[in-house]
Amino acid sequence: MQIAITNQVKITVETSYQDDKRAAGDVKFMFAYRITIENQGEHTIQLMRRHWHIIDLIDGENEVEGEGVVGIQPILEPGERHQYVSGCLLRSPIGKMYGTYQMERQFDGEKFMVEIPEFVLAVPFLNN
Repeated sequence: MQIAITNQVKITVETSYQDDKRAAGDVKFMFAYRITIENQGEHTIQLMRRHWHIIDLIDGENEVEGEGVVGIQPILEPGERHQYVSGCLLRSPIGKMYGTYQMERQFDGEKFMVEIPEFVLAVPFLNN
C-alpha cells in the first residue's frame, strides 16, 4: 500500500495482479489498482482531472490525462472518502504508475494539485 498526503487530501493505493484476466498466449499483464481519496481538510472539494505517468519496461513511459476518474468527478465533503478501482495493461511483467489529481475547492473555485504516490505493478513471481 502506498500513501501520499498533499494539501489535506490523502491518497491511498492498493494493487493486485489479475492473472485470471490474462488470455492464453497473451503477452500482456493486467493489474488492478484501488484508490482511496480522503478529504482531510475543512472545505468541500471536487476531483476535476487526472494525469497519470505509466511506465512499462517494454513500452517505456506513457501519459494519460482526462476529466475525473472512471467517468465521474466526485465531490468530497470534509472527512469523506471516495474509492474506485481501475486497471492497467502492461506488456512487461513489471512497471509503475504515479500522477496527480486536479482538485477544486467548492466555496471559492480554487484549483490545486494532489499527488498520487508512485506504486509498482509486478506479477507475484517477481516478488520472490
